[in-house]
Amino acid sequence: MTQRPPLPPDLFDELCPSSLLPFRFADKWAPMVLSCLDDGPRRYSELRVPLGRVTPKVLTQSLRGLERNGFVSRTVHADPKLRVEYALTPLGRSVLEPLAATCQWAADHWDELLDAREGGVSSVG
Repeated sequence: MTQRPPLPPDLFDELCPSSLLPFRFADKWAPMVLSCLDDGPRRYSELRVPLGRVTPKVLTQSLRGLERNGFVSRTVHADPKLRVEYALTPLGRSVLEPLAATCQWAADHWDELLDAREGGVSSVG
């Protein structure tokens, strides 16, 4: 198994721009899961560190959805202890660039998105 640095626990701040996106890639947590897998396969316990705000049940549902839709692969290793790793598929890797652009867009429009959520902007004239 290749050693990668651990994922930082503060990788996704509570005020992460992805939480304001008006559209979704799969589910609310999927973009963050995909980002965590960018550097290579990770175990469930590794994903839990930066995704601590996600309940284990919801993280499992998100991983299953990403696997079902072809973005993530799940590999079970039986040597010497049973362990499961999640990794991006080529399809999952292909969505990282548009995902990064979308997150940058949300960061660039942070104030406008917050104002709209708080009712500060009206689309009705």
